[in-house]
Amino acid sequence: MTNDAPAPTSPGSPSTATMTRGRTLLFAVAGGAAVGNLYWAQPLLGIIGGDLDVSPASTGLLITVTQVGYALGVFFIVPLGDRVDRRRAVPLIMLLSALALAASAAAPSFPLLLVALTLVGLTTVAGQMLTPLAGDLATDADRGRVVGTVASGLILGILVSRAISGLVADALGWRAVYVVAAVLLVVLAALMARSVPSLPRRAAAPYRQLLWSVLTTVARRRQVRVSLVIGASVMAVFTMFWTGLTFLLSAEPYGWSPAQIGLVSIVGVAGAVGAQRAGRLFDRGLSLPAIGVGLAVTLVSLVVAGLGGDSLVVVLIAVALLSVGIQSSQVLLQTRLLSLDPAARSRLNTAYVVGNFVGGSIGSALAGAVWPVGGWPALMVLSAVLIGVAGTVWAVHRRRGLVDAG
Repeated sequence: MTNDAPAPTSPGSPSTATMTRGRTLLFAVAGGAAVGNLYWAQPLLGIIGGDLDVSPASTGLLITVTQVGYALGVFFIVPLGDRVDRRRAVPLIMLLSALALAASAAAPSFPLLLVALTLVGLTTVAGQMLTPLAGDLATDADRGRVVGTVASGLILGILVSRAISGLVADALGWRAVYVVAAVLLVVLAALMARSVPSLPRRAAAPYRQLLWSVLTTVARRRQVRVSLVIGASVMAVFTMFWTGLTFLLSAEPYGWSPAQIGLVSIVGVAGAVGAQRAGRLFDRGLSLPAIGVGLAVTLVSLVVAGLGGDSLVVVLIAVALLSVGIQSSQVLLQTRLLSLDPAARSRLNTAYVVGNFVGGSIGSALAGAVWPVGGWPALMVLSAVLIGVAGTVWAVHRRRGLVDAG
C-alpha cells in the first residue's frame, strides 16, 4: 500500500479552523461557477453555427480556443497564488471574466466570438486559485476531503453549466447564456471579496522566476511528469466525449434541442459524487489503486458508449460511468500533487491544469475533425486508445513515478 500522507504544512500556515464547512461549500460553488464558463458553448454548437453561418467542424473551435485561453491563463496567472494576496486576486479575476463573458454575448461575428471566448478562458481561472488555497487552509488529516469537495464543485459547475446553457438558450437565445453567466460572476466576486481569508505573505520571488519554477518543478519531479501525462490523456477523452455527444444527440435519430442535450449533463452528477468520495480515499492511503480503478471504469464506459450509440439508455449509462471514472482519477491525481510541497501548491496546480487543458483542447479539436469522417464509433475508438495510453503509463510507473516524490 502506498503512503498518501501529505507533506507537513509549512510554518505559519493557518489551522483548519479557517477552512470551515461553510467556506468549503462557498469555494466549491464559486469554483464551479468559474470553471463552468469553459463549457457554456458545448450544447450550443449547433445553434451558434446556424446563427453565425459556420460548419460543425468550425464550431468545435469555440471549445478549443476557450481551453487554449484557459491553459494560458492557468500558466501565467495561477502561479501568482504563491505570491499575491488571493483575497484580492480571486474577486478581481472573476470581474475580468465577467467582462469577457459580456463581450461574448455581444460578439457580432464568429471570429470576434472566438476572440471573446479566448479571453473568457484566459480569465476564468479563479477556481484553480481556490483549489490550492483550500489545500493551504486544510489540515493534513482533512486535505483529501476538503480538496475533493472543492474539486467536486468544479465538476458540478461543468455539468450544471451545460444544462443551464441549453435551457436558457432555448428560452432566450444563446447570447443570453453569457449575460446570465456574467451577472452570476459579479455576484460571486462580491461574496468572495468578503469570504476569502488572507494568508501570511510568502517570500517574494520575481514573476519570471515564478513561471520558470513551474517548468523546473515538472522537470525535476517524476511524479509530476507521470501525473501530467495521465491527466492530459484523460482530459482529452473527456472533451472528445462531450463534444462528440453534442454532435450525436443533435443529429438523427435523436435530433435534440440544446436544452435536451444540456440536461444529459445532469447524469454526470455521479462524477461529482465520485470525486468527493475519491478525496476520502486519499486520506485513507488508497489513492494509487483507486486511480487505476478510475481508468478502468472510464475504458468500460467508452466500450459501452461505442457499442450502444443508437440507444439513449445505453448512452446515459455510459455518461454516468465515464463521469465517475474520469473525475475520480483526476481528483486523486490532483490531490497527490498538491500534497508534494505546501509552498508550491499553486505552481503544482498550474502544471497539472495546463497539462489537462492542453489535452482538452486537443480532444475537442479531434472531435470536430473525426466526427465527419467516422462519427460516434470512431470517436469512441480513439478515446479508448487514449485511455489505454493513460492506463499503460499508470501500470508502468505505479511503483515508481506515482509513488516517489522525486
